[in-house]
Amino acid sequence: MLTARRRVVASAAAVLAGALTLASCGGSDGGGSADARTLRLWHYEAPNSAMGVAWTEAIKEFEARHPGVEVKFEEKGFDQIQKTAPMVLNSSDAPDLMEYNKGNATAGLLSQQGLLTDLSAEATKRGWDKLLSPGVRTTSQYDKSGVMGSGNWYGVPNYAEYAMVYFNKDLFAKYRLSEPKTFDDLVAAMDTFVGNDITPLANSGAEYLAQQYVYQLALSKADRAWVDSYELYKGEADFHDAAWTYAAETFADWVEKGYIAKSSTSAKAEDAGVSFLRGKAPILFSGSWWYGRFQDEAAFDWGTTLWPDTRLTPGSGGNLWVVPKNAKNKDLAYDFIDITLSKKIQNLLGNKGGVPVAADAAAVTDPRAKQLITQFDTVSDRDGLAFYPDWPVPGFYDVLVSQTQRLLTGSTDPDAYLDALQEAYDKGVPKR
Repeated sequence: MLTARRRVVASAAAVLAGALTLASCGGSDGGGSADARTLRLWHYEAPNSAMGVAWTEAIKEFEARHPGVEVKFEEKGFDQIQKTAPMVLNSSDAPDLMEYNKGNATAGLLSQQGLLTDLSAEATKRGWDKLLSPGVRTTSQYDKSGVMGSGNWYGVPNYAEYAMVYFNKDLFAKYRLSEPKTFDDLVAAMDTFVGNDITPLANSGAEYLAQQYVYQLALSKADRAWVDSYELYKGEADFHDAAWTYAAETFADWVEKGYIAKSSTSAKAEDAGVSFLRGKAPILFSGSWWYGRFQDEAAFDWGTTLWPDTRLTPGSGGNLWVVPKNAKNKDLAYDFIDITLSKKIQNLLGNKGGVPVAADAAAVTDPRAKQLITQFDTVSDRDGLAFYPDWPVPGFYDVLVSQTQRLLTGSTDPDAYLDALQEAYDKGVPKR
């Protein structure tokens, strides 16, 4: 999804920007001389996130293996890449390698437009096809219509992700609340907080959090066939079915009850994360991409749990490394992807609070990190990764943001909200 999720803070440039003098490697299928080349790399991970730490180390490893090659990391925001990628990738200014959102509406659309390099041969040659599990690999492959799950490889995820309930243990203890193990526990906790003039749920109406609350509520009444119909077009998606109706009505009800603040309409994901970090919001439902940052910055005791009483949760393989069709040094890009999948980098990712896809289980020793991976394994083992709500069709992310904002402010009702989603979805579903 996600999904607009992460922001790079200014210190990312200080950590990674500027040229690193590195070593040359073998011949390139993407142009450039062997003794004076540059790897241009874009990603949008915060420097103290698990991924940011891991990719910084990967650049150092690349340096050791490629003397003579200049590496230029360019700081880009998630929204910036999301909105400008088609234009940039269709120009001579395309980077050699960049992080990009996965799913039909993003990587799938770019692959259909011919803007991404087909990585199928490299995936086989380098063993990426064997290294990644089927569930994680789903978002790597796209067919001729840009639909994920089959076809050629257009991206490589080197971590996984899923959404969970983060809760402030100190605040829960203060109000004599236990970990929310059932949905009724969660609702009871939110009632207690509202009764003490605390808005329980951190939210961002201007970005992805609000729509993911709605999606998770729908998933709690759905099954795998429902997800496959919605995400993979293996059936008809009906936005007035029991799952979507329950989700929209419950979200609107939660706003009225004060579980979610109407004032969060214009808030960004960063605002929601900071409200949790500062102890203002006792609960945040969001992804594992926050985990490392919370480990690093939270000044209180906190825990996580999967959304209670459901088998499905938003999640997938992580964002993709994609190689633009116009990249000048594709072989260097392939080498960098390989390094991010090495045991050294994967083990580091795991211990810093990420969900690695190729780590040594015994090498991940941090207790919180082990819990994070155990929870992911629980979801994965029960086939519970349900992708993200904005994936099915191009432009659907913006529709979900704007329409969920209207539901949040009360300027639309659940029925009209679902009508708007159905109309946008139906217009975007490709002819098969």
